[in-house]
Amino acid sequence: MKDLSGIIAAIPTSFDHQEELALDRLADNIGRWSRSRLAGFAVLGSTGEFVYLTQEEKKAVLGRAREAIPPHRILLAGTGCESTRETLVLTRWAANVGADFALVVTPAYYKRAMTPEALRAHYLEVAEQSPIPVVLYNVPAFTMLNLAPELAIELASHPNVVGLKDSSGDVLQLQETCRLAPRNFSVLTGAGGVLLASLAVGARGAILGVANVAYDLCTDLWEAFRQGDWARARRLQNQLVPINKAVTTDHGIAGLKSLLDGLGFYGGPPRSPLRPVSSDVQEKLMEIHARASKVEVGDS
Repeated sequence: MKDLSGIIAAIPTSFDHQEELALDRLADNIGRWSRSRLAGFAVLGSTGEFVYLTQEEKKAVLGRAREAIPPHRILLAGTGCESTRETLVLTRWAANVGADFALVVTPAYYKRAMTPEALRAHYLEVAEQSPIPVVLYNVPAFTMLNLAPELAIELASHPNVVGLKDSSGDVLQLQETCRLAPRNFSVLTGAGGVLLASLAVGARGAILGVANVAYDLCTDLWEAFRQGDWARARRLQNQLVPINKAVTTDHGIAGLKSLLDGLGFYGGPPRSPLRPVSSDVQEKLMEIHARASKVEVGDS
């Protein structure tokens, strides 16, 4: 099993201007990102607009991504669906095309029914039947459902549940999970705004949308932390915060895709009902990115 640590980019799904899959564009982007120090890629996560794709489209994206991602880089496949049955269908397919891990978001449509007992049964069935290791995915901003540390750690006792992506942004919660986690369980943050804080309390890395447009900044921060260079790590975290906020809470996936276009990648449109951002917003994003990318004295 590959080491589940470092900075992993949560990549967007490429669509053309008719909102059809643009798989060649996706592969081109992955080729460029693969020249960076990113540890790998999360495909079909929240940044990948997975909720807007059909099962067949998801399979097509995973297949093309696997072809484009170098074998030594991590491929986390977002396979979580609302039903356990559909989750298992996509997880088995991801395993067949060579995904390294299945990233399984909490089912949440019937929130009041998603008791700890229901979530426990769901994840344990997926873990029992999945041919590849399972990574839990907690993103309460979208699901309105929080995976408590106690349940995450209980699930971590299963040998095929190997990690957690916690996008809650709650460092105290992440710290508690890290404190209780077995040694071989990888806790990763999905919140770039608290990347350094998360590493400081025990996270082994991060799965970030902002890493698509700030991969050098994110990996520099990771390396500074690993080297014990706290002063540089703090400076880099301060540089990361504005660009992370811009492509997450402020302008979301549409903003991220627009910035990718501005940087010479292929961003393309989001899929409806998400709306593209204006040219004025793109210009603002480019300015924020330029400031975030500026290397401070002593950081070279």
